[in-house]
Amino acid sequence: MPSLIARAAAAVAASALATAALADAANYAGPTMDLSSTQPEFRIGFLGDEAAQDIIARNECLQDYVEVAFGVPAKLFTFKDYAGTMESFVGGNLDYTWFGASGYAGLYLQDPEAGEPIMTRMQPTGDTGYYSVMVTRADSGIASLDDMKGKSLGFADPNSTSGYLIPSIELVDQVGDVDLYFGETGFQGGHENGVLAVLNGDVDAAVTWVSGVGAWEEGYTSGNLRKMVDKGILNMDDIKQIWSSNLIPNGPIVMRKALPQEAKDTMIGMKQWIHENDPECSENIANGIVKAWVPVDHSFYEVIVKARQAKIEAAKTN
Repeated sequence: MPSLIARAAAAVAASALATAALADAANYAGPTMDLSSTQPEFRIGFLGDEAAQDIIARNECLQDYVEVAFGVPAKLFTFKDYAGTMESFVGGNLDYTWFGASGYAGLYLQDPEAGEPIMTRMQPTGDTGYYSVMVTRADSGIASLDDMKGKSLGFADPNSTSGYLIPSIELVDQVGDVDLYFGETGFQGGHENGVLAVLNGDVDAAVTWVSGVGAWEEGYTSGNLRKMVDKGILNMDDIKQIWSSNLIPNGPIVMRKALPQEAKDTMIGMKQWIHENDPECSENIANGIVKAWVPVDHSFYEVIVKARQAKIEAAKTN
C-alpha cells in the first residue's frame, strides 16, 4: 500500500493540475450563454465513489469552464453514496451529474422528468461502453471465478451499474445464486473503497469499472483503476483481473430537464471544446482518455432501465 507521503504527493499533484487549468479556462472560446436570467448558479453533483477531496481537485477546471460558459457561479457537490446524489437531483437541487447507467435508470424510475441524458464518452476504440471487472490480490492464489467459491466479494454501491447491477445479473449465468456461491457479499461504499478493501485483505475480490482498453499497467485508458493509479494509491502489479462483464453502455451526463435547451447545447459544445483544446482538463474530468463526447438520449439506456426495473420487481417477490 502507498505511504501517507505518497498519498499527499498525489494530492498536491492533482491540485497543481487543477490550478494550471485556470489559465486555459480564461482562454475559452467555445459556446456560451447567459444563464443568469434563468438561475443564479450552476450546481454540479458527483457520485460518491471516491474521496471527496480527490473529486473536487480533479474537477476544479470543469468548475472554471462552466462559470465562463454560463456566466454564473458554479458549485461542486459531493455525496457519500450514489443515493445521495440521486435524491438531490430528483429534488431539483442539481443541474448536472455524470451518472452511471444504473444510477440514471434509478433516477428515471423515480421521476422521468427530473433529468435528461445529453451525452456520454466515447472510448479511444470508438466504443460507447465500458466493463465491470472483478479483481483480487495478485498474491491471493485466486486465479479464476471458480476459485472464488465460498470467498468474499465486495460490491461498490447498490446504485452502481458496474459495481452491482450488471455483475449481480451476469454472474448468475456463470455461478448460479450469487449469495449462495460466494461466502459473503457486501457493499464497500464506492469503487475506490472496494479495491482498497481487496488490497487490505478485507474482501477476497471486488468489482469495479474500467474502459477495458489500453495498457493494464496503467489501469487501462480510463476507469476506477486508472484513477487510482494516477493518484498513486494503486500499483497494478498488486492485483489481477479474474472476470469481466459484457460491454455496458457508458453512463450519461445528465442535466436537469427543466433547463433551457440552449443550456444543454452549450454544455455539449463546452465539453467538446475542452476535449479539443485542453486535454489535461479533459482527462481529469473524463476520468481518463476519451476519443470524444457524443450526444445520447434516453433510448440509449432503455435496456438498463428495464434491467433495473426487473431487479426491483424480483426483490418485491422474494
